Amino acid sequence: MLVTRPLPDAQATAERLAALGIASTLAPLMSRQTLAANLPPAQGFAAIAITSTNALRALADLNALSQLLDIPVFAVGDRTAHEARQLGFAEVEAAEGTLDSLVTRIALARLAGPVFYPAGRHLSGDLAGALAPHGLMVVTSPVYEMVAETGLDPDVATGLAQGAFGATLLYSRRTAEIFCALAAPILPDSRRRDRPMLCLSENVAAPLLENRFSRVLLADHPSEEAMMALALAFAREQTGP
Repeated sequence: MLVTRPLPDAQATAERLAALGIASTLAPLMSRQTLAANLPPAQGFAAIAITSTNALRALADLNALSQLLDIPVFAVGDRTAHEARQLGFAEVEAAEGTLDSLVTRIALARLAGPVFYPAGRHLSGDLAGALAPHGLMVVTSPVYEMVAETGLDPDVATGLAQGAFGATLLYSRRTAEIFCALAAPILPDSRRRDRPMLCLSENVAAPLLENRFSRVLLADHPSEEAMMALALAFAREQTGP
């Protein structure tokens, strides 16, 4: 299977696939760059919203963690929450893997102050807009940028063209958009129909369907565990009983 997510997450996924007996090839379609962010003072924030482990890694790169560790964290999902705890945040609550579920968790907490949101430069959703009707102010600080690759590794391109990969794993809408752009010269419309694409959610799958990839499978839940379950079920289908 082809793993398209950025490093180091791609390597972690490859290791989990290997534990399931599934071979994989890494083809990260984006790489993280920490931005020279001018962060606001930590004092006064009632909570921190984290929608990606990349935000936590960027805060570590910026040596900004120590002033934030005592502030409660609301993480988008279990993996992000685990990373926050590993970095030393004492109070961490995980949502169910979507922005909507994160908004609900934060709104129900009835916070008495603003929310700090260290984010990527390219936002996939409007956290500030979603929390505004709940009377909450969000201070968004871009701390990292995911930079798109401009081409595929030649071996990966050849493998895609020859149908060498049993399936491609996609974890974000932007990754799916990049994949479609880079795969377009390699895979004409007629050859996209039989390329299995395993996606974290409907939102991730949307660019694929728009680009005539019709064999698109969705995880039951937007989590790494659900993606591994999908990959294993797909692999077993191909090999038969």
